[in-house]
Formats: sequence, structure tokens, C-alpha cells
Amino acid sequence: MKAYVFPGQGAQFTGMGKDLYENSTLAKELFEKANEILGFRITDIMFEGTADELKETKVTQPAVFLHSVILAKTLEDFHPEMVAGHSLGEFSALVANGALSFEDGLKLVSQRALAMQKACEIKPSTMAAVLGLADNIVEEVCASIDGVVVAANYNCPGQLVISGEFKAVELACEKMKEAGAKRALLLPVGGAFHSPMMEPAREELAAAIEATTFSNPICPVYQNVTASAVSDANEIKKNLIIQLTAPVKWTQSVQQMIADGATLFTEVGPGKVLAGLIGKINKEAATANA
Repeated sequence: MKAYVFPGQGAQFTGMGKDLYENSTLAKELFEKANEILGFRITDIMFEGTADELKETKVTQPAVFLHSVILAKTLEDFHPEMVAGHSLGEFSALVANGALSFEDGLKLVSQRALAMQKACEIKPSTMAAVLGLADNIVEEVCASIDGVVVAANYNCPGQLVISGEFKAVELACEKMKEAGAKRALLLPVGGAFHSPMMEPAREELAAAIEATTFSNPICPVYQNVTASAVSDANEIKKNLIIQLTAPVKWTQSVQQMIADGATLFTEVGPGKVLAGLIGKINKEAATANA
């Protein structure tokens, strides 16, 4: 079975999507429609902007979404039998499998970015990558810390991202190293994504998601929150709302997709991060980049 996977924030690079814009009439139309919807020329930043300009949250998330979705729409042989996206990438996956329209997907991603930015400004928070520790030990260390710190991204075995209040994350990093982690280092992010610190953003985004029309998709989406196949529009909505404050179960999602018959994972969007993670989750898994 053909599985298509869509990357999240951090995959962006200067020049992303420029070849699509220049070589495809459909891509050009969609990029220009995006400029209209967003109210600024995101294409200028994507094609010519600096790394710092691309790192702005209000730019990064729509930029990665646009690159992924427009690439999917211009692929000649795009017939997904299952899809998944990492964090932000879940929105790309939902447009690709027909659960969301291009316009609604972009509007939600833009609102999500701004809501997350606001939540980051309320209280200092951060994330850290923990390498070389079993998931259950990472979870136990987080639970032992006074303050908010949780497992946020289950990226692949031995690579987990934690998220929460600044001091709690710093203290957790020290304890992770004591517990035998190869590395535990703070990430250059604006805040504690996929943790309780995102509750204000979740509330704001919930209203926008509730007001958006979702359709039953052409194929199942393996959502971050459940790591299982979902095809019901209402269930997709519910899981998408929970996603901001819940962990990204990427390892579990890939394992479930393989168990359900995935034979080839194609990464659609900037970078090759997900293909790399899938190879670490299952060495036998075949991967490709669109």
C-alpha cells in the first residue's frame, strides 16, 4: 500500500517551492491564491527570503504546508492509500486526502501559527531533544519533575522531544543525562509545542476548526494523537483540536501503518526528515521523496 507522509515545522529552506511555481501553471495559481488568502506575498519569502524571515512562525507553518500540498497536487501519480503528517504536516495530509479544502487548510494553518505564537508569549517555555533513552524512562523522568514538562514528539526509537516550562525542561535535561541519555539539548524553538502550555492556542484553534467543513477522506489518516487509522470527519476534527496539547506519536503511527500494510512511504514536502525517521523506526521500510 502507498503511504504518503508530510513534514512539519523545521523542514523549511530558502527557495522552497520556486521550481513548482516556475514549472507548473496549477502550482502558480495555488501559490497566488495563497498570497491573497494570507494577505502578504509568502511566495517572496519562500523563494528569496532569509532563513530568519522563514523562521517567523506566521511564515514557517503556511510555507511548509504550501510546499507539501502544492507538490502533492502536481504529482502525476498521486493515489494515496494512507496518509500521515508530523504535527503541522497533519493539515497537509488532510488536504491531500480530501478531508479539507486547500483554502480551509491554509486558513487553519495560518490561524494555528498565530495562536501558537500568542501562547508562546504568555509564559517562557521551550523544547529539548533527548537522544539514546527508552521512551518509558523519558516519561518517568518528566513525571518526576516539579513543573510542566512532558514527552511531546515520539520521533523514532531513541529520539524523543520533551516540552514545557523553561526551568522544568532544563532540569529534565540534567536528569535525562544522569539516567544515561547520550544527549539532552534545548531546541531553538519559540515555545513548548504539544504540551499543556499550548492550551490557550488549542482553545483558539478549536473554534476555527469547529467552524470549518471537513469531509470524509478518500483514504485513512493516521493522526498524531491516536497513531491509528481515522476516516470519520468528526473524529478527525476532534483529534486535530487535541493535537496542539498532546504528543506527536510518530513512531507509533509509522509502526501501525506498516502493520496495516504500508509498503512504500513517500515524503511530500521540503526536506527528508521523515524518510530518515521512518528508516530508524523500521529498517525494512521502503522510503522515497516526491
